Amino acid sequence: MSVLAAIAIGLAMGAVFGLALEKSRVFEPGVILGQMQLRNFLMLKIFLTAVTTGLLVLAVLNGLGLAKLHPKATLYGADLLGGLLLGIGIALAGACPGTVAAQIGAGYRDAWFTLAGGLLGATAFAYAEPVLKPLLLTGGPGRITLAHVTGLPFWPLALGFAALLVAGLVALERWRPWRAEIGPAADGLLPQAPPAGAEPLTGLRAAG
Repeated sequence: MSVLAAIAIGLAMGAVFGLALEKSRVFEPGVILGQMQLRNFLMLKIFLTAVTTGLLVLAVLNGLGLAKLHPKATLYGADLLGGLLLGIGIALAGACPGTVAAQIGAGYRDAWFTLAGGLLGATAFAYAEPVLKPLLLTGGPGRITLAHVTGLPFWPLALGFAALLVAGLVALERWRPWRAEIGPAADGLLPQAPPAGAEPLTGLRAAG
């Protein structure tokens, strides 16, 4: 594949990803913070749906021999500390490395500061990696997957986990319907408390 073709595919995939984020409202800081505080579950539903879709596609491609898997090595220090720092950053900024681009595209001006902070953090880590490598980038079982542990092919395991995730998503949706969480008008605006003395809106929002 040529460099131009790779760039074109990357841009196309990024556009689809950004469109899905915008339409699902998962990029909004209120949705992200609500998920971190367990007040709404829109973000969890979208991410679990993405994982399920990925499992199904990979199961088909891997089962047909069209795709090989290259799992990364498990590193306890890097995975635990990196995940903790990422979670803290998401909770404080109301954004993650993927959603910050969608926020910028949607006109969130403070997202530029989040992007700048992420780039600064990546640069700082690049310089600090030689010092951190002996502490964080060592220790762990290496590349380990359920396929290696169980001795089963990847594709039936992927299909089985996809089925479990679908069942979990159905149960989660019944418990917390998305229409109730995204607002009565389903217009992408999260429910907000009306001003003091104002009558709460019911049904569709008034135009204008």
